[in-house]
Amino acid sequence: MARHGGGRGWYGKVIGAALGVTVLATGASVWTAQAGATDTPAPKATASASPGGDVEPVAVTIAHASEKGARGVNITIDDGPDPVWTPQVLDVLRQYGVKATFCMVGTQAQAHPGLVKKVVAAGHRLCDHSVSHDTAMDKNSRTYQSQQILDAERMITKASGGVRPMYYRAPGGAFTPYSRKLAASRGMRPLGWNVDTKDFERPGADAIVATVQRELANGPTLLFHDAGGDRSQTVEALRRILPWLKEQGYSCGFPVR
Repeated sequence: MARHGGGRGWYGKVIGAALGVTVLATGASVWTAQAGATDTPAPKATASASPGGDVEPVAVTIAHASEKGARGVNITIDDGPDPVWTPQVLDVLRQYGVKATFCMVGTQAQAHPGLVKKVVAAGHRLCDHSVSHDTAMDKNSRTYQSQQILDAERMITKASGGVRPMYYRAPGGAFTPYSRKLAASRGMRPLGWNVDTKDFERPGADAIVATVQRELANGPTLLFHDAGGDRSQTVEALRRILPWLKEQGYSCGFPVR
């Protein structure tokens, strides 16, 4: 699973500049090697980063399966919310009666709380996608990883009006044993993916659809984006993929927690 690099400078220039974070695109993702058990002590969240009160810890392993079983599919949408593209994605999902998991960047959620509330009101789930989408955060200190995860949790929860994210997806799959345990201790199941549609590269709606049809056998969790650039191809691809999935006998649900 490759880290998202080329064409994603929107985060590096806008969010990274605002926070003093350099967004780096590195080589292959390491989450698969980090998905197993580890003897690293479970980290403790600081009181300042506990917006939802008491939380129940969840499994530290990276989730991929669907609650809908063998013919289940999980639609996951990364990097928003975005005032142009998130409403269009929501419209398509509503048209086909599909619920999705929105992996939100903390600064985006903070900037567009109304959209976060719309996502929740429509019955979709929230996922913590870090503060600034730093795909090299696994190379940084535990203190930095904690700030990225816990501050984003706080931002998203506040923007939603009190609904906490149920998952944590590391930017570019940059999980570490520490970040997974920290997220799990906050009730956020680490969330992976099986099919990277590469929609962030804007290969054309035809190519995005073809990728899903070709790679769906790899597993049920599909990765799309609603921010970070022009997402018109993603919107068009979803209009074609969602009815196709239904025709093939698939049901859309949520990742198993």
